[in-house]
Amino acid sequence: MERVWVVIPAGGRGQRFGAAQAKQYVLLRGCPVIAHSLAAFLREPRVAGIQLVLPGEDIATEAWRELLGPMQEPFLSPVAGGAQRADSVRLGLQALLRQGAAVSDWVLVHDAARPCLRREDLLLLLDSLAHSPQGALLAVPVADTLKRAENAHSVGTVDREELWRALTPQAFPLGALLAALEAAREQNLQITDEASAMEWQGWRPCLIHGHGDNIKVTLQDDLVLAAAVLAARDEEG
Repeated sequence: MERVWVVIPAGGRGQRFGAAQAKQYVLLRGCPVIAHSLAAFLREPRVAGIQLVLPGEDIATEAWRELLGPMQEPFLSPVAGGAQRADSVRLGLQALLRQGAAVSDWVLVHDAARPCLRREDLLLLLDSLAHSPQGALLAVPVADTLKRAENAHSVGTVDREELWRALTPQAFPLGALLAALEAAREQNLQITDEASAMEWQGWRPCLIHGHGDNIKVTLQDDLVLAAAVLAARDEEG
């Protein structure tokens, strides 16, 4: 199988989080959030390399090296991110090509602020690639009842039977994903995740049933929940 690379887009500042420090650097159980997000990939021998995409000022000051400490050793040279997440991913893919990746290689894109990825879910995703030529992503079926609203009033219930919540990592062939992101940029399309760019190109990526505790730290309350998730896993052994 082609090599597998990882891109971690962390080029933004996470304004909704409301902290002076970027959310990927906020401490979670004594380590930066991004360190937890990287942990599963560092233990996976099929990963050929990890491409960090960071704020330009963090690269200039090398602040990321101090925050990650010994974890930095297996990483490729980080690159500066863009204005939007899709821009950061695109820049990360271009950097991978410059550093030896092939367009046919697989790339896994994972949120820097998603610190609770289970190793078992990562393995499920990687194992699926051999029979998922149009890509794959971790996701969970929607469990809650969904309402359609008008002016903050419920006007109907949405059928949730075929609805899933998209998680990360999301895996696609590097060249195809880069081409999709570049085309979307030219059309000024709003790309919220890698799968949306590929769907726009007509691809139908496979949904790999992951765990709902693979949460993204967006607000302060999410940090408390992530700490509880990780603590529970420690107790499970």
